[in-house]
Amino acid sequence: MERFTISLDDDLARDFDAFIAACGYGNRSEAVRDLIRARLERDASEQGDGDCVASLSFVYNHHERELAERLAGHQHAHHDLTVASLHVHLDHDNCLESVVLQGRVAAVRALAGQLTAEPGVRHGALNLVSVDRGDHHTHAPYVPGREPHLHLKPRY
Repeated sequence: MERFTISLDDDLARDFDAFIAACGYGNRSEAVRDLIRARLERDASEQGDGDCVASLSFVYNHHERELAERLAGHQHAHHDLTVASLHVHLDHDNCLESVVLQGRVAAVRALAGQLTAEPGVRHGALNLVSVDRGDHHTHAPYVPGREPHLHLKPRY
């Protein structure tokens, strides 16, 4: 682990310490690491040229004409990006859908845009994490049912 020193003016240091306390960090180093990761992640995801995993959540009224079918249709049309979905009934009218996606950043963003742009969808939020793809591998010795799989390692 590499160490470095930074200097902050008194007001910024006081505000940073208040931020650390409010977020529950044990020390300044943990907070600085998370802030750096968040900024690097934001920059990487804005470039849109790598791989990612993502969670897309949105709320919609299930009485909206054919909306549930359109949303499912988008996910089926992009089954290569859609890993799983969770459907939660909030009340008699509204549902929360959380969809786990993986693939190229641009393709994931495009699908998220299609889903959240559907009329009747509200409160759409995409949380995207850049990843590096590992190799497909198996664990030795081979066990039936334990097929080759891929590891996705968060970049930051």
